[in-house]
Amino acid sequence: MEKKIKLALCWHMHQPHYRDGLDDIYRLPWVYLHAIKDYADMAAHLEACPQARVVVNFAPVLLEQISDYAGQMRAFLAEGAIMRDPLLNLVAGASPVPAEPEARAEIIRACQRAYAPTMIDRYAPFRTLVDIAREQYSAGELDTVRVSYLSRQFFVDLLVWYHLSWMGASLRQKDFRVTRLLARKNNYTVVDQQLLVEVMADTLESIIPRYRALQQRGQIELSLTPYGHPIVPLLLDFAAMQPSQPAAPPPQSPAYPGGEARARWHFERGLEVFEQHFGHRPKGVWLSEGGVSSAALGLLDEFGFDWTASGEGVWRASCELSRISPQDLEHKKLLYQPLSHPPRHCALFFRDDGLSDLIGFHYKSWRAEDAVNDFCHHLENIRQFLRDEPGEQVVTVILDGENAWEYYPDNAYAFLSTLYRRLAEHPRIELVTFSEALAVCGGQALRELPQLRAGSWVYGSFSTWIGDKDKNDAWDLLAEAKTCYDRVMESGLLSQEKSAKAAEQLAICEGSDWFWWFGDYNPADSVRDFDQLFRRHLIRLYQLLEKIPPQKLKNPLSHGGGGPSDNAGTMRRSG
Repeated sequence: MEKKIKLALCWHMHQPHYRDGLDDIYRLPWVYLHAIKDYADMAAHLEACPQARVVVNFAPVLLEQISDYAGQMRAFLAEGAIMRDPLLNLVAGASPVPAEPEARAEIIRACQRAYAPTMIDRYAPFRTLVDIAREQYSAGELDTVRVSYLSRQFFVDLLVWYHLSWMGASLRQKDFRVTRLLARKNNYTVVDQQLLVEVMADTLESIIPRYRALQQRGQIELSLTPYGHPIVPLLLDFAAMQPSQPAAPPPQSPAYPGGEARARWHFERGLEVFEQHFGHRPKGVWLSEGGVSSAALGLLDEFGFDWTASGEGVWRASCELSRISPQDLEHKKLLYQPLSHPPRHCALFFRDDGLSDLIGFHYKSWRAEDAVNDFCHHLENIRQFLRDEPGEQVVTVILDGENAWEYYPDNAYAFLSTLYRRLAEHPRIELVTFSEALAVCGGQALRELPQLRAGSWVYGSFSTWIGDKDKNDAWDLLAEAKTCYDRVMESGLLSQEKSAKAAEQLAICEGSDWFWWFGDYNPADSVRDFDQLFRRHLIRLYQLLEKIPPQKLKNPLSHGGGGPSDNAGTMRRSG
C-alpha cells in the first residue's frame, strides 16, 4: 500500500470584541455578518462531506458574541426588544430610517462594506441601489439636499439587500425564506424585514450546536484561543519582539505589568467559556496570531495542552538557531512533522505558508477544479519527496476561516466543496486533526527543536503588533491602565462583582486586534474604528476601577492612511 501524506487543515474563527465599552452598543456588525455567511457555510461544507477531517479553532470572545447576538435577535422577534447593534435595528425595522443627511450617509457607507465584484455586482437590484447611493455624492462630498429626497423604501431595500449579499451559499441554496427574499428584488415590507431577522436568528442559534455535533461525530477537532485573543508572548515579556525586530523601538514601559498572571487568566477564562459552549475541554490551542515563545509553551504545559501551532517563519528561524542540518531543511523537510521543544511537552505544528496563502490569496480567481487540482498536485509533490523518510509526515495548512471567502465566487462554495470531496477521496492524501496526527506517532519521541525563536504566523515576528510608534503608544496606554488596575485590586475596595467586571474589561483591552490596526499602512477608516473602540474600552476600564480616565484617551492614537488591503478583516500574507 502506498504511503499517504497526512494533511491537517485548521480554520481559525475569530472576531474581536466589537461591543462598545461605554454604551454597550456593537460598533461593527462583523460577528453576525460572518456568522450568516462563513460560520454557517463552513459547517455546511463539513456536514455535506462526512469523510472530511479538520480542526476548527474558536476564540472564546467570538463564542460569547455569537450567543449574545442570537439572544438579542430572538428577543426582538418575541418581544420587539431593541437590539444593541444600530445596523441590525435598521434592517429589522426596529429603528426608523433617519431623516438627517449624515445619518443617511452612514447607512450608505455601511451598506457598501463588502467586496463589490462578488457581493454587490452579482445582484442587479443591489448594484442599482448602490449606484443610486453613490449619486448622492459630488466630488466626494455628500449632497445633503439630494440625499434628503431619497425615500424610506430606498433605504429599507438597500439594507435588506446588503444583508442578503452576506448570506452564505448554504442559506441561499437551502433556506426557502432566503430564496423568497432574493426573488422579491425590491419594495421589501416590514414582514420581509422580520423574516430576514428570523433567518439570521435561526442561523446564529445553530452555529455552536452544529460545530459541537461535528466534534461529537469525530469529524472535527475543536480548539481554542486564550479568552480575549491576546499576544501571550508579549504579555509575558516585551523582549520577545527583539530577536526578529532588533532595530525596532520597544514601548517605553519595560514590561507589561503582571503579564504572566494575566496570561493565565485568559487561559482559565477561555477554557471556562469553551466548555460552556462545547461541553468538553480541548486538547489543543492556537495561541493568538500563532504567537509562540518558550515561556508561552511553558504555560501550555501548565494547562495540559497537547499541541499548538505557529507559522513557517518561526519554524525556519528556530531551525537556524537550533543548527538543524541542511538536509533536514531541504525542501522544508522538517516542516512536515510535529516537533518538540524540550523541556516543554506541548507538541508544535508549523504552517506551510505557501499552501496556506494559495487558499487565502491566490485561488480566489481560479476555476474551482483547477485550484483543487493544483493544491493536490503540491501535496503529491511533497508526498513524493518525503516517500522514503521514516515515520509519518503531516502537512499543516492554517488560515482564517472567515476572511478569504468573500473574494471567491459564491463565497467559495465550489472551491470548498470540491476541495473537501477531492481530499476525502484521494488515495494518497489523508485528512487528519492535530490530535490524530499525534496519536499516529504512538507515543514515540518527537524530533526536538532545541531553540524556539519567539514570533507569530505573520512574517515570523511580532511587527504587526509592536515596534511601531502608534502600536507602542497603545501598549504604553494599556500598561498604564494595568498599573492602575493592580493598585485598585490590591486595595480591596471593589466588590467581588466589580472586580470580576474589571478583570474581563481588562481582557478586552489586551486583545491583539487593537494593535494590529494601528499604523500608517492600514486604511484610515478601519484605523479610526478600532482606535476609537480601544480608547473607549480603556475609559470603561478606568470607570469600573472608579478612577478618572486620563485626558489623553480622548485623543486618537493612530490615523492610518494606507489603501484598502487585498483581503479584509484579520488576514495578512505571511511573508
